[in-house]
Amino acid sequence: MLRRRPVVAFCLSVALLCSAALARTDVPRAHHFFRVELGGAETTPVSGRLLLFVIDAKTAKAQTKDGKVEAVDVDPLNPGQTLVAAREIARLAPGESIDVDADAMTFPAGVAQLAPGDYLVQAVLDADHSYNYTGRGAGDVISDVVPMRLPEAIMPKLSLVKTLPEKDGWTLPPSAPQAMRDAMPLAQKRAESIDFVSPSLSAFWGRPIHMRGLVLVPPGYDPKGKQRFPVVYYTHGFGGGLARFAGPVTTAFAAMEKGEMPPMIWVFLDQSSPTGTHEFADSVNNGPWGKALTEELIPHLESQYHMDGKARGRFLNGHSSGGWATLWLQTRYPKVFGGTWSTSPDPSDFHDFTGIDLYAPNANAYREPDGSAYPLIRDKGKVLATFQQFAQLERVLGGYGGQLASFEWVFSPRGKDGRPQPMFDRDTGDIDPAVVAYWSEHYDVAKRLQEDWPKLKPDLDGKIHVIVGTADTFYLDGSAHRLKTVLDGLHAKAEVRFIPDKTHFDLYVEGDDRSALLKQITREMYAVARPPAEQPKQPKAKHPKSGHKVVATP
Repeated sequence: MLRRRPVVAFCLSVALLCSAALARTDVPRAHHFFRVELGGAETTPVSGRLLLFVIDAKTAKAQTKDGKVEAVDVDPLNPGQTLVAAREIARLAPGESIDVDADAMTFPAGVAQLAPGDYLVQAVLDADHSYNYTGRGAGDVISDVVPMRLPEAIMPKLSLVKTLPEKDGWTLPPSAPQAMRDAMPLAQKRAESIDFVSPSLSAFWGRPIHMRGLVLVPPGYDPKGKQRFPVVYYTHGFGGGLARFAGPVTTAFAAMEKGEMPPMIWVFLDQSSPTGTHEFADSVNNGPWGKALTEELIPHLESQYHMDGKARGRFLNGHSSGGWATLWLQTRYPKVFGGTWSTSPDPSDFHDFTGIDLYAPNANAYREPDGSAYPLIRDKGKVLATFQQFAQLERVLGGYGGQLASFEWVFSPRGKDGRPQPMFDRDTGDIDPAVVAYWSEHYDVAKRLQEDWPKLKPDLDGKIHVIVGTADTFYLDGSAHRLKTVLDGLHAKAEVRFIPDKTHFDLYVEGDDRSALLKQITREMYAVARPPAEQPKQPKAKHPKSGHKVVATP
């Protein structure tokens, strides 16, 4: 669902919109303006969304090892900790300055409502409006972190002095174990690029649309041989993308090389887009991504690789938003795939959309019928953030790429302005029943299964596997329970498994093994593609010196 920034991500009342460090005061004050200058970072004019981040100095320093704060940013798991202000910038030339009202478009409040004390401030120009999806990244222009003391008549001046460089996609996080670091170079050699221009998506958008990803071939794969392999189509959660496949690719290859996972071809699909994640859904806003995958990209890949080329050898796996995407693909195209193993999927029954019943009369995304706030993020039973907090922070960070806006780009009808119609009002939380009706008709997985099961059963029975933790961070276990009730009522051969006390982030972990669940899943997949009586003895691994790169156009 939500990003886990290095992904990926969300107390009970309005009073919790601000943490103790950003406490409101009851005394109204004048607006505060920060002057931001484009320093020596760029030699030509820039544009984008200018963001200001303000945090209590003691809080920020306590979160570092040496007390040195090099960046001020939002924490999705504690959204009220950092104040954010925004302004769109059409053009800012080198040496020019612009004023940002830190009491206009802000979250959770304006600077005028901050308590007296010491703060740290940083400015970031989000050049490509991708902050809601990836946070700050390549091409964004940032200032140094500057101290500020309140009350103060004049706000400190900020200078944009550094443009962030492109990051190497084959970089593992500092937490990655040494064994993974040792395995990555060989895994990288075995991963081959996908850059496929989709005819159907290009026709929808009126320009070439590329489908990107990586194909990982297993140890023992011989491009000139005849042995064919089952295929796992994997896609990531919100905040993921092509630049963040190093870990999953290395994990899969290392496990296959050790014999901990069966030999299969892995296709890592990038489902990120400027609007968030398109989730391989056929959408009036994003285009026919499901059709493009099943009718164009998969046949192309099967012509290039020794893939099984039949439903019994095509499998789906994804987590969070990737979990919803793979569940959707399996139920929408049941003849194409032999099974989905979808973990912690985004809501599959809109009676429980992270705890909110979208179908309830006079439904509101912010408030329960008794007036209490709908929580969105929890940890160990403690509410960390509300749905309202996340929605209103997302609005300040930008109009594109946020998790909730991403849902609308996938699920909503198109409005008269060409953009998807909002499912709920960002100010009041009121839910639009007409938009929900459209969501229901097209994308409520449980509803579709219930209504169309006689037609779907011959091709879908036995192919649905959903796994979720009972303590899911984003309350996604609630929707999974509803899905199970529907499947049980249909007497479907399906598995909806709940792992006690597991959250959104540790579902795959067992002891010291961070990919234990993945290994189990792949063994279950392989048993479908290669029933025990049909499984051949595996040859010793061979490692060709080079692979081939897939670059295709229609």
